[in-house]
Amino acid sequence: MEENQIIQLFNERSEKAITELSNKYGFLCKSIAENILKNKQDSEECVNDAFLGVWNSIPPQNPSSLKAYVLKIVRNQAIKKYHFNTAFKRNSQYDVALDELYECFSCFNNVESELDSLELTRLINSFLKTLSKNDRIMFIKRYWFAMSVTEIAEDLNVNNHYVSVKLSRIRESLKKYLEKEGFDL
Repeated sequence: MEENQIIQLFNERSEKAITELSNKYGFLCKSIAENILKNKQDSEECVNDAFLGVWNSIPPQNPSSLKAYVLKIVRNQAIKKYHFNTAFKRNSQYDVALDELYECFSCFNNVESELDSLELTRLINSFLKTLSKNDRIMFIKRYWFAMSVTEIAEDLNVNNHYVSVKLSRIRESLKKYLEKEGFDL
């Protein structure tokens, strides 16, 4: 079923909307949540909460991309659950991925409180457009989907070292790009 048809089902308050949303994006939603949480039960809970969030927000919202809309909600739910679960401990894979990216913002205690998040989003999107397709895929898989270096290497049919080196270079390029755009890092 097409996205616009699913959105129409939400607007009509048809329970079939949840079923169709799950059929279309359920696997991807679970993958994102599991990459962050490393717990199947918590991941399923996040996906269910996200689907409820979509149900409660459409209408009045009318997203132009249902996929992006639901994935963002799932990711935010998983991050909230992750922070709740790890208030006193660390989940190495996700923390390592975040620590890698925050090196680009080394002087900020909290990126969201120091930078206007819309401007940062715009700059990161602009930076991503300068990357090759494979580099952009690696970056998104690591820092949006929270995939491990090993998973990325397997997906791209390259070795772990290659992915690690490329991600390091991409982060360094991002840091230089942000500095060039006027951010004092």
